[in-house]
Amino acid sequence: MKRWLGKAEVVLGNHSDRLNAINIFPVADGDTGTNLYLTVRAAVSALGGTAPDTTETGNDVGAVLSRAGQAAMEQARGNSGTLFAVFLCAAAEPLAGKSRLSAPLLATALNRAQIRAWSALSEPVAGTMLSVLEAASDAAQAVDASQNADDSNHALGLALDAVVEAAYQAVIRTEGELAQLQEARVVDAGGVGMLLILDCLRAAVLGEELQDELLDGLHGYKLQDPHIHERMPADDGVEVMCTINLSPLNAAILRQRLDEMGDSVIMSQVGGARSQDDDDEESTVEASYRWRVHVHVPDPEPAVALIRSLGEPTDIAVSQLALPGTGGHRPAEAESGDPQESGITGQSRHDY
Repeated sequence: MKRWLGKAEVVLGNHSDRLNAINIFPVADGDTGTNLYLTVRAAVSALGGTAPDTTETGNDVGAVLSRAGQAAMEQARGNSGTLFAVFLCAAAEPLAGKSRLSAPLLATALNRAQIRAWSALSEPVAGTMLSVLEAASDAAQAVDASQNADDSNHALGLALDAVVEAAYQAVIRTEGELAQLQEARVVDAGGVGMLLILDCLRAAVLGEELQDELLDGLHGYKLQDPHIHERMPADDGVEVMCTINLSPLNAAILRQRLDEMGDSVIMSQVGGARSQDDDDEESTVEASYRWRVHVHVPDPEPAVALIRSLGEPTDIAVSQLALPGTGGHRPAEAESGDPQESGITGQSRHDY
């Protein structure tokens, strides 16, 4: 698992420019590659690199992935980074207490991950990394069924090969599933990122090299292909992200209100349930959960005010989706908002 995430960090770092260049959905702001790379880097950092783990959880595959997933969720960047963090956290659950990966466990983990990823978005859309993850899950389950739940390394190799091939075919299909991609003649950037991540898993588990030929023929992905944002208008609005403890009711209220304010709403649970002691005399206890919140809105102030009305958020970050005059691609050092006046941390963020 550590080799997997280490490979993913290197590969996404190497491919971030091309992923950025074809990033067009849901916002053509050219930074899916950057977001995925920074989020995976946070996961790797939480594991202390790729050296063997000598802690009590060192041989627990689920515990290792859960630790990486929690760190990724806390520092997730953009839609794609947040969905990758959701993927890691969900995949870790059925692997808890397991010392090795097997084809049946892979099928269960990918199925859990694709369900959680689809449900994290208020308005999930086909033709994105969600479709790629779903195709990978279906392929793993098909191999597991054909092998009668065989937990041998041979069956795992068959499953991983099928997962990557299904992800590749799903990436090709994304161009025809979204009108924006079809018009620009590119495949989905997040989908390609997920394909790379899954191929890194295959390579790490089987001790093989990455399949570089996977990227051959993907529309818009050749180095000589132009950066599609050079001819696109700038996108208005900002991205707001934070982490906050909320009861299930308040989480539902926040999701509904954010859906009304903007789009690209993602709310995903970080960790398990917590208890909050009220300050009244009876000290009633209400279960709450830690949530990672992401939304695109025209104006950050109403969204931030809503979030603060329901709890005490941490790590609030507001980033402009694009700046006028940049052709839809914002400068690396752009800042949004006045931290002194609004209490918002303006940071340069690269989104989906």
